[in-house]
Amino acid sequence: MGNSAGRSDFEWVYTDQPHTQRRKEMLAKYPAIKTLMRPDPNLKWAVSALVLAQLLASYLVRGLAWRWLLFWAYAFGGCVNHSLTLAIHDISHNTAFGTTRSSHNRWFAIFANLPIGVPYSASFKKYHIDHHRYLGGDGLDVDVPTRLEGWLFCTPARKLLWLALQPFLYTLRPLCVHPKALTRMEVLNTLVQLAVDTIIFSLWGLKPIAYLLASSLLGMGLHPISGHFVAEHYMFFKGHETYSYYGPLNWITFNVGYHVEHHDFPSIPSCNLPLVRKIAPEYYDHLPQHHSWMKVLWDFVFKDSLGPYARVKRVCKLAEDRL
Repeated sequence: MGNSAGRSDFEWVYTDQPHTQRRKEMLAKYPAIKTLMRPDPNLKWAVSALVLAQLLASYLVRGLAWRWLLFWAYAFGGCVNHSLTLAIHDISHNTAFGTTRSSHNRWFAIFANLPIGVPYSASFKKYHIDHHRYLGGDGLDVDVPTRLEGWLFCTPARKLLWLALQPFLYTLRPLCVHPKALTRMEVLNTLVQLAVDTIIFSLWGLKPIAYLLASSLLGMGLHPISGHFVAEHYMFFKGHETYSYYGPLNWITFNVGYHVEHHDFPSIPSCNLPLVRKIAPEYYDHLPQHHSWMKVLWDFVFKDSLGPYARVKRVCKLAEDRL
């Protein structure tokens, strides 16, 4: 990647994102899709089970040697905490309790955040709205890497490092690309998280806290599930900026692999996204899709055509107004 690998800039486009037009066509052709836009009654139970399982695991590791603590943080805790971040993604679209009870969704996301160890859910929702509204928007969609990332992480070794640093880059990039004012919900998210972390430390000591933090850092870095970060919007095929994955890891990632469907219908909960494809297969079956997140990571590291620059960027009016 970069100058050494044949790509030195993003793929700039001046068209609207395709999801808007496809959504209009599909709703006109299949009005039954609207019935899928309802809260997921099972989401709160699945999330609660994951939170309790991870808190129990943090208690059980308190007597382990550090090497085994890190092993279980990667093998088990990384899967659970990454899954919880994707549950928070689902909840950010008000899919747990519906749009009429948005405050319930926000507080439930804070609950889902507890095993992650650091406050995350309120800030994620604040920026994720822009990711859908201005997909690829220059200066607005903070999911798109910066020019510095594209220039710096341009060789296989550096791209591997970039993947390992994903938790830090996703945290710092919004502050550099599109900083927003601190919200009341972010303050509450932080206070609740610090209170729970303090209680765990006071009762069980340092290792449970280390386990939770390591689960988050390892699970969202070089981890098989992290393939979805790259699979969703990096241009594996020219002209296609969003991709779906229909493999078995959807079972533990709240169907985040159904990503084209999700961007077409953000208000549909993850549990119903397979039904969108089932109702209207002609809109999805012909699109490029991924079959393995591990292969996605391998190709990203070793193919010259892929890297942080392999993203579509749009010139959005709001971004221009900010200049």
